[in-house]
Amino acid sequence: MKALVWHGTNDVRVEQVPDPRILNPRDAIVKVTTTAICGSDLHLLDGFIPTMKAGDILGHEFMGEVVEVGTGNHKLKIGDRVVVPFTIACGGCFFCERQLWSACDNSNPNARMVEELYGYAGSGLFGYSHMMGGYAGGQAQYVRVPYADVGPMKVPDHLGDEQVLFLTDIFPTGYMAAENCNIQPGDIVAVWGCGPVGQMAIASALMLGAEQVIAIDCVPARLRMAARLGRVETIDFEEEDVFDRLKQLTAGRGPDACIEAVGLEAHGSTLDAYYDRAKTAAYLATDRPTALRQAIHACRKGGTVSIPGVYGGFLDKMPFGAAFGKGLTFKMGQTHVMKYLRPLLDRIDRGEIDPSFVITHRLPIDQAAEAYKTFRDNKDECIKVVLKPH
Repeated sequence: MKALVWHGTNDVRVEQVPDPRILNPRDAIVKVTTTAICGSDLHLLDGFIPTMKAGDILGHEFMGEVVEVGTGNHKLKIGDRVVVPFTIACGGCFFCERQLWSACDNSNPNARMVEELYGYAGSGLFGYSHMMGGYAGGQAQYVRVPYADVGPMKVPDHLGDEQVLFLTDIFPTGYMAAENCNIQPGDIVAVWGCGPVGQMAIASALMLGAEQVIAIDCVPARLRMAARLGRVETIDFEEEDVFDRLKQLTAGRGPDACIEAVGLEAHGSTLDAYYDRAKTAAYLATDRPTALRQAIHACRKGGTVSIPGVYGGFLDKMPFGAAFGKGLTFKMGQTHVMKYLRPLLDRIDRGEIDPSFVITHRLPIDQAAEAYKTFRDNKDECIKVVLKPH
């Protein structure tokens, strides 16, 4: 089969690889009908995520048709059309029973790698390094889905692939980020990063009752897309001082909640941003937390900082005194996708949102390697790439 394969920093290729096969009775094999490139995939392209190996198949946003089912899987049958969460969960451990799906104790066979860095390991992830399980990803024609009697959800035929594809990651991720803000009537929410997750966080904050959302980015196409979502004010951080502008827009109080949807490769034009770039280039730091610093600094007293942006290691020069002094609440983490699948599918089905609004590029999988760089480098006003493997 064809698959998008990682070979090193800035080196991904579409190659012929062996077809997947059933390894466990609870497995299923899915023929991928639609897949996508996620912003967090760019951290792999740029070499920021350790424990990648040459030959790893990338991709964690995918859906398709079940073509084979293990003997112990009684949930799925051949021919089922499913979306597959990017997190892998066993369904029976302490954390899964509490719907903390991304903290599953049993789905990461390489948990020891993560425990050495973080103390405890989370769930396995598709196509996202060996410390996250070493599972082959879904930017491929076929994929093995472990614990397929837990994660995949059947989707109705009257909804197209593009309407439901983002239930696998970015829609639940943006929604959980907004839900973590505990939005109250009249709240103003600021969102750093208007990539796909940021767009979903903006849309979700509005659905959950935010009075206004303030979208922060420097890419004109992203800011235009955000502005079309409704009660959205935009800030270009290369043109305006973010902190001062946020104070102006909130009568001096600051946003009630701040969503940091950028993560470890933040860009910026402030002194600390240049500091971050220099330290990561010299391998003296693991992450560039410029946007997170701004969110902490700008959030109002007693407010919430919600972090769906991916971080990998140890963060430098964090204004934790400001967080303590203002009594901020922090909410973050990998998305508990299974918790949100049915409620968000219902919102799509009722016509409350069509997540496909973020798609700007539709390409065959043969062009995936070029699409990664187009997405990363903001070429051709690229915001979200969808790939067709067949």
